[in-house]
Amino acid sequence: MTLKHKLKQLKLEKLTAVKNVMAFSKKIATPETKDLNIFLNLNENAIEQAKAIDKRIKDGTAGKLAGLCFAVKSNISVKGLETNCGSKVLEGYVSSYNATVINKLLGEDAILLGMVNMDEFACGASGETSAFGPTKNPRNVELIPGGSSSGSSSAVAAELCDFSLGSDTGGSIRNPASHCGVTGLKPTYGAVSRYGLIDMTMSFDCIGPLTNSAKDAKLIFNVIRGQDNFDQTTREATEEEPSKKGVIGLVDVQRFCGKEIAELIELKTKEVAEKNNWKIKKINLPLDIMIQTYYIIVYTEFFSATRKFDGRRFGKKIEEVAGPEVVRRIVGGSEITKAEHEGKYYREALKARNFIKGEFEKIFDGVDAVILPTVPRTPHKVGKKISIEDMYAYDVFTTPASIAGLPAISVPVGKVEGKDVGLQILAPHFQEELIFKLAKSFE
Repeated sequence: MTLKHKLKQLKLEKLTAVKNVMAFSKKIATPETKDLNIFLNLNENAIEQAKAIDKRIKDGTAGKLAGLCFAVKSNISVKGLETNCGSKVLEGYVSSYNATVINKLLGEDAILLGMVNMDEFACGASGETSAFGPTKNPRNVELIPGGSSSGSSSAVAAELCDFSLGSDTGGSIRNPASHCGVTGLKPTYGAVSRYGLIDMTMSFDCIGPLTNSAKDAKLIFNVIRGQDNFDQTTREATEEEPSKKGVIGLVDVQRFCGKEIAELIELKTKEVAEKNNWKIKKINLPLDIMIQTYYIIVYTEFFSATRKFDGRRFGKKIEEVAGPEVVRRIVGGSEITKAEHEGKYYREALKARNFIKGEFEKIFDGVDAVILPTVPRTPHKVGKKISIEDMYAYDVFTTPASIAGLPAISVPVGKVEGKDVGLQILAPHFQEELIFKLAKSFE
């Protein structure tokens, strides 16, 4: 059922907000769902909020999302709920304010069900680094759901909410969307306010929706988008009609990707291109420098972001309590930023970032959008030993959009070895509308 269909049922009172909350709450409480380890904290006021929303629906004064239920990644601040970033460092920390995106959703009468699991401080690509145990993939409980927005994707895949919010730094919405067979949007950097997000890498972080379709993602994005005085990186984008070239750029990924995944993406792209009378242009991205550029910036900015977790103001000292992946990034950032290096590594990474942005500008002169796989491999089993290099390589196809600040969406397009595979669509800045149109063609 699409979100618009459910909203129609709610408006016609064929379904009530209370019944919607009760149905999800009952499912969340089952032993099978608890074993998935998705929800960390629940909103105890959800029923009371739903009752008030039902009254507004009757009065005709309800918001655009009245009665829909959502889940939130545990690094997005919600007043009165524990916002722990999947870490013992912030266990027990209750936020005193709402993130801007939360205020926007609540303002349209959506109902928060609770906070969901995530890789610790968003450091991870599998959903396994949470201090509260790994999230499991509802499609196959033996497999990872992807990360770091593991709980957000799993909650949608397990039908425990109508939609969810995640954060995406280098693929943290798109990666788990691919592994769980759902749709995940990373908006243009600056399209959605980051105020209230406990940042991992401030110049990459974006908040976006995870849903069951591009149509649903568009509905939620249009609510949470927009300029925010609390976040100076945001701006109100004018929806300019993109110049239509009728050409789709298909990235050459053979060197970086499993053969079956690459073939599936190419096959689906050709099928959709033929159906819509598009031309396909093979393009090359400098994928070989993406991971190095991305992680130098991530290590540097994450080290800076975590200096506030010193155990004095709130939480515990991060270096003493956090898991190995968080500590690895802190140590890496401290090395990169040492005085004797005079910032040269970070500056070189920023130069590479500008080069990558320039390459995309050239590419978009000749194509409307760019298509490539979301993740270069299928999900592995929970607990399987994966090298650090292989784990970081998960991000090779998602970091390009993050580095350039572009909008990107992952949509499910099929399976390889019985495991979900996502196709990723990138477009020029603030061209989310184009992304939604193209994504619908692949669904």
